[in-house]
Amino acid sequence: METNSEIRPFTIDIPQADLDDLRDRLARTRWAADLPDVGWSRGVPVSYLKGLAEYWRDGYDWRTYERELNKYPQFTTEIDGQNIHFLHVRSPEPDALPLILTHGWPGSIVEFLNVIGPLTDPKAYGGNAADAFHLVIPSIPGSGFSGPTGEAGWDTNRVTRAFAELMDRLGYDRYGAQGGDTGAVVSPGLGRLNPDKVVGVHANGLSAFTDPGDVETLTEAEQARLKHLEYLKTEGSGYVMIQITRPQTLAYGLHDSPVGQLAWIVEKFKEWTDPAAELPEDAVDRDLLLTNVMLYWLTGTAGSSANSYYETAHAGAWGASERSTVPTGVAVFPLDVSIRRTIELEHNIVHWSEFGRGGHFAAMEAPDLLIGDVRAFFSKLR
Repeated sequence: METNSEIRPFTIDIPQADLDDLRDRLARTRWAADLPDVGWSRGVPVSYLKGLAEYWRDGYDWRTYERELNKYPQFTTEIDGQNIHFLHVRSPEPDALPLILTHGWPGSIVEFLNVIGPLTDPKAYGGNAADAFHLVIPSIPGSGFSGPTGEAGWDTNRVTRAFAELMDRLGYDRYGAQGGDTGAVVSPGLGRLNPDKVVGVHANGLSAFTDPGDVETLTEAEQARLKHLEYLKTEGSGYVMIQITRPQTLAYGLHDSPVGQLAWIVEKFKEWTDPAAELPEDAVDRDLLLTNVMLYWLTGTAGSSANSYYETAHAGAWGASERSTVPTGVAVFPLDVSIRRTIELEHNIVHWSEFGRGGHFAAMEAPDLLIGDVRAFFSKLR
């Protein structure tokens, strides 16, 4: 085996000095003032962020979650000149279907902690052994322990090619793909790249880059999604414009200030989670949210993860795609903007589910619903 294709075991072991530095920085935060009575309308309120930062400093225990992550076999390998980190959790069921799970921004492998057990060992969780998966959960190049990236050019198409190579390197010539956010771009991309190997693609938060046509013929729910999409393009697009134009300038603040990094991420957990949740931690476990933030902070990947937006936008990789022939399933959660008739122009939709709870971070917010939908979709394709 060539040295650069070697798969090496990996264990997370953060130096105590890094944790002490984080605690010190949090204690010395120079807090910005905000206006009274404006709530979340202009970003994260200082009163909320102070409380969360105080808990991060004095209540949250990284070592607990380091041990939790290290329960699962982890590896690194070099692909296309870039270090790629991934979890590889094989099912006890010999006939399990390999499945690659891809996270998004500002997510990480932490998104999938609540689904690993039920997907790999359904019998242990009251499910059917026939629904078992072997899981491959990579960190996107530029994010977490797959970062930072060492050169320009890591748009979503390059990530897709790298993940296809990863599955080949692991010996999987027949597998499924699932993901949300960036994962809802990469997963269908794997199907287009390798339609002979990818048996099916399941995505949450999937959208299409085409006009839905006559709005009057859309369902009431679809019209609401279209209206929310307009909001995202205006009020909700600030972070996108910064990350696709000046990610390096943004990086200095986020890389130097843990509270800056926390605010940049937690705002999205407020905006994109279940609208029934008043605060981010009402939708997602607070410690898991902070563990997700820690993966950005400890690996110094604020800039390189933002840079993936720049790369993808400037490569034109967010445009409409040729229609995929691979069977595709879509799970729609509250605040998703998926409209079936536009998505069907680009994907071979054979499964469509709509849920009344959960949100953008479905694997964290409503793992039971996502697990059930993934099982149902792939049960017809095994």
